[in-house]
Amino acid sequence: MDVTATPEWKTLAAHYEDVSGRHLRDLFAEDPERASRLTTQAADLVLDYSKQRVTDETLRLLMDVARAAGVAERRDAMFSGAHINTTEDRAVLHVALRMPPGTELTVDGQDVAGDVHAVLGKMGELSERIRNGSWTGATGKRINAVVNIGIGGSDLGPAMATTALADYAQPGLVSRFVSNVDPVDLYAATHDLEPATTLFVVSSKTFTTLETLTNAAAARQWLLDGLGPSAGDDAVAKHFVAVSTNAKAVAEFGIDPDNMLEFWDWVGGRYSYDSAIGFSLMVAIGRQAFGEMLFGFYSMDEHFRTAPLGENLPVIQGMLNVWYNNLFGAQTHAVLPYSHRLARFPAYLQQLTMESNGKSVRLDGSAVAGQTGEIFWGEPGTNGQHAFYQLIHQGTKLIPCDFIAFAEGTHETGEQQDLLMANCLAQTKALAFGKTAEEIAAEGTPAELVPHKVMPGNRPSSTILAPKLTPSVLGQLVAFYEHTVFVEGTVWGIDSFDQWGVELGKVMAKELAPILTDEAAPDLSAQDSSTAALVRRYRALRGRAV
Repeated sequence: MDVTATPEWKTLAAHYEDVSGRHLRDLFAEDPERASRLTTQAADLVLDYSKQRVTDETLRLLMDVARAAGVAERRDAMFSGAHINTTEDRAVLHVALRMPPGTELTVDGQDVAGDVHAVLGKMGELSERIRNGSWTGATGKRINAVVNIGIGGSDLGPAMATTALADYAQPGLVSRFVSNVDPVDLYAATHDLEPATTLFVVSSKTFTTLETLTNAAAARQWLLDGLGPSAGDDAVAKHFVAVSTNAKAVAEFGIDPDNMLEFWDWVGGRYSYDSAIGFSLMVAIGRQAFGEMLFGFYSMDEHFRTAPLGENLPVIQGMLNVWYNNLFGAQTHAVLPYSHRLARFPAYLQQLTMESNGKSVRLDGSAVAGQTGEIFWGEPGTNGQHAFYQLIHQGTKLIPCDFIAFAEGTHETGEQQDLLMANCLAQTKALAFGKTAEEIAAEGTPAELVPHKVMPGNRPSSTILAPKLTPSVLGQLVAFYEHTVFVEGTVWGIDSFDQWGVELGKVMAKELAPILTDEAAPDLSAQDSSTAALVRRYRALRGRAV
């Protein structure tokens, strides 16, 4: 269904023409209760969306559009295990990864909840062996460094979460991540480690991912070179764990299939770090903290599943994003965490949001109407304030912002946390209300400088406030954005759970790799002129025949 053809959308579009020019200064002046009314809480997250350019009527009309698009019905279908990923004919069940023990969920004849908890149990056992020192390497030394090798969702999620939850990690146990096939990435992760005390976790569903397996082979060589000929035939088995479904390929690589952790095709990579893909994270923070994170996910899942649309945090945020994306024509969306531990969170969200909703055809194959996925970006505050906030405040582009903040820091010294929060709140206030020419002139500013100092304001933002960055709160945050993506994709009528745009480049890379490396000059007649010329230049620079 094209939601833009519905009466609900047409009413919203007409309403946009009436209210789009209204300023947040006026909206607040006219409504003293606005802040308290446009603030909602779920679990530990408080969402203040009062600084969004909306009225009560806007919000009502946005919820009408959500109903017309079938957000509630599609949400229920997802939770029940229906195959809502229609292009791949799959269920979409990342929510099953955090269902509590004892939950019953059978999909396509399979005990999904039982499978999840069986893998979680195995993850717990293996991680405890590493953490308590009973897992020893080929020389008998305990493991003190874990290097995760993956790419995309097999890297971004666990890497982000391991950084975010570093304050909960076991001291003396190093966590590193390798994703880029650029050899510098593996070198940077391993050059100061001891092979005898290093464990690699290779994450690849099929165990055929080109970049991951290339890096894994290089890591195996690094290990064997470092251990020397006396290491024994089982050296690889003592220093590698696999997260995969291909037991045969895992065994051929040299990894003991008993040290293989399973995951399923109903988990998209960008939704997977709370599955076995997060094994390296569980090693870092332990089984209990990992379980607390899963409960945080589940808390937000239950809120999304049960709360009325108008009180539902992901629905509110998702519909606000649609409002700016499709009516205002906003191109980008800034995520600004006021927590240094969340430095990788915007990068994680880039895959979650842009791989999910970067689509130009609807579920039925017809072209979408208007824009779909937003371009997500951001950096932690206060660093961003001294970099790109200038453009948000005074530039010509409308950039909706999410500010993420915590009442308590994980490491506090003096007044640092209070100053951090003062900056966060000041930025949302300045973006919303700005400063007029009259106010600036009244301060004695020279007339010629007044235009340069005007802050127009009316820049929309949401503020997400939580008590502290804990494993549970991180789970809530990620689930909040997962379901926000779901809401947007449903309104746009697209499949948020496939990623065909990623596949073509992979296929072409496999075709080009031997053309770059063969000793003999390759036949380039099938290549376009630009690619052929670049291949010749590259081969010449590498000293190969052209």
